[in-house]
Amino acid sequence: MGATGKSAQIPLYVWLPDAMEGPTPVSALIHAATMVTAGVYMIGRNAVLFGHAPLTLKIVAVIGVATAFFAGTIGLVQNDIKRVLAYSTVSQLGYMFLAMGVGAYAAGIFHLYTHAFFKALLFLGSGAVIHALAGEQDLRRMGGLKRDLPVTYWTFLIGAIAISGVPGFAGFFSKDEILAKTFESGHTLLWGVGLLTSLLTAIYMFRVVYLAFHGKPASAPQPAHPEEEEPAAQAHAHSHLHDAPPAMALVLIVLAAGSVLAGYVGLGGRFEHFLEPSFAPQTAEAAADGGTETTLMIVSIVVAFAGIGIATYYFLKNCRAAAVMAARFAGLRLVLQNKYYVDEIYDATVVQPIRIVSEDGLWKTIDVRLIDGAVNGVGETVGGASEVLRRVQTGSVRAYAASLLLGVVLVLGYYLWR
Repeated sequence: MGATGKSAQIPLYVWLPDAMEGPTPVSALIHAATMVTAGVYMIGRNAVLFGHAPLTLKIVAVIGVATAFFAGTIGLVQNDIKRVLAYSTVSQLGYMFLAMGVGAYAAGIFHLYTHAFFKALLFLGSGAVIHALAGEQDLRRMGGLKRDLPVTYWTFLIGAIAISGVPGFAGFFSKDEILAKTFESGHTLLWGVGLLTSLLTAIYMFRVVYLAFHGKPASAPQPAHPEEEEPAAQAHAHSHLHDAPPAMALVLIVLAAGSVLAGYVGLGGRFEHFLEPSFAPQTAEAAADGGTETTLMIVSIVVAFAGIGIATYYFLKNCRAAAVMAARFAGLRLVLQNKYYVDEIYDATVVQPIRIVSEDGLWKTIDVRLIDGAVNGVGETVGGASEVLRRVQTGSVRAYAASLLLGVVLVLGYYLWR
């Protein structure tokens, strides 16, 4: 459960898409190589322990592939460019969990390593786009940025190609190895779902590429209220776009190079051999023959190019067909746009009951009535007694003499009646 929450897997993934609301460099760091990958790393480092719990590993694999597919379907219809990348991160973490679950620990860590390059590149590339558009993140308000942002476009395209699993790029080597290890371990169904998720990945990533950088520039809608009109500086940013400044462009180029070259580190089993001392021997894994490996690789390549082709047709060549498809499956699209209503379900079943118990039960009853009531009651009692004593102190000598006489009478009466 700890690894599931830390690495944003079903059902504890809802925090990760919201984490991208911060500055884009922070999102790039969190989503690429640091916090969210800690759960995957923890499972890998405890490979010996998990190796003695085969049922747990199967659960890890199922959770991983389910999360990968689930998040991939949501990413298909999101319009916020950073939110698409956030769900992409959840999906790619699912691949890493799948690798851990089938015992391919080195493959999972290898994908963690390559994913850091192209996911950081994609987030920083989206940040360059947002910077050029003065804070705009809606893909529907973008378009035609290829001409004005050439460095951002080409580096972002490299990142999209890498995450889609195109041969020669980093994502192909690590993702293909995960799928191959899954098939070799006998989990054919999980391999099929992982392959389908690879198709979805290529579609939603190139959807972002085409909507943001290709086509005609989208005109921003007029504000409903005059006070919401954009300032002159922001209007200038929309009319005169500028590519990433040299400092930002250098980072994008370095990450683009890593998105191409990082995968070659794993050739010849060097990466797996490097990690070998950290992992238990994978004795249960059956090695596939050369023909099977080649077939699996070809299938993976075909799926990647099929996804790119589908995205090209619907979001570049024939956008009207995409609108027709969206209208035909309007109900499904609504469910996906609302992220399967998981946030609403959590709010109704977890957040609101806890809020009611906390507010009506703990706060209003225990804190306000019991604790505050006791403290305030003591204060009011002391205040009332003080008010009585204050009224006794009148400053009149006759009143004091009468009080003294009354006291003497009461004391004498007490002793006489004893």
